[in-house]
Amino acid sequence: MTAPHTDLSAGLLTEEMESDLWRNGRYLVVSDLHLGSRYCLREAFVACLERLPPGMALVLNGDIVDRVHERLPAVDAAVLDRLREEACRREIVWIYGNHDAGFLIDSPGNIRFVNELVIDRKLYVAHGHGFDNVMPAHRWFVRTFRAMHRLRVLMGAEAIHVAAYAKRWNRLYRVLREHVQRNAVSHARRRGCLAVACGHTHFVEEKDIQDIHYFNTGSWTELPVYGLCVGADEIHMLKLAV
Repeated sequence: MTAPHTDLSAGLLTEEMESDLWRNGRYLVVSDLHLGSRYCLREAFVACLERLPPGMALVLNGDIVDRVHERLPAVDAAVLDRLREEACRREIVWIYGNHDAGFLIDSPGNIRFVNELVIDRKLYVAHGHGFDNVMPAHRWFVRTFRAMHRLRVLMGAEAIHVAAYAKRWNRLYRVLREHVQRNAVSHARRRGCLAVACGHTHFVEEKDIQDIHYFNTGSWTELPVYGLCVGADEIHMLKLAV
């Protein structure tokens, strides 16, 4: 399974390339939808579901729901209903993240809930919070930072997801990203996989790290949105919404 480099700063793939990748894909991996959040790009996600080819499996790689103990708004509950319908037509695997750990929807039907997934014994897929020892070790700082961001928004600052705001603190954010990368790659190697796909950091990227290809599919709380298309022999990052 090869994983050719994709320039994530480039524009959309050409229609011909996107069509080929889409038609040949066996799995689409996405992460961090955060249903229930004001920043969730639910319309874009539903539009993506409309475009999924028949037979393509959907892997929801964690933090699909933002707060498991709160009732979802009707528009977000409708997205869960749509996922139930999709599960009648295709395989759907929901991998737990830190926000949706233990979450179960009513009458999940054919949706399978797991903590990790290995595709073709080559691609290891996990949300990534299990590889993050940075935020748990600094909970007081994380809580203070989130409270500060909420206050900023209430005072009229740009309403963006806290992760989007955190990216402005590039050096600090890089510590988290690189920590998750290293641990994810080490775990994938122990599992005998050639590549690993995570979410959690809300930062889209792919790179080779010590002979393991690392992918992060980012989030659905800011544009552009990416997903990982897994074919029989190749893995490609696709831009799904701009």
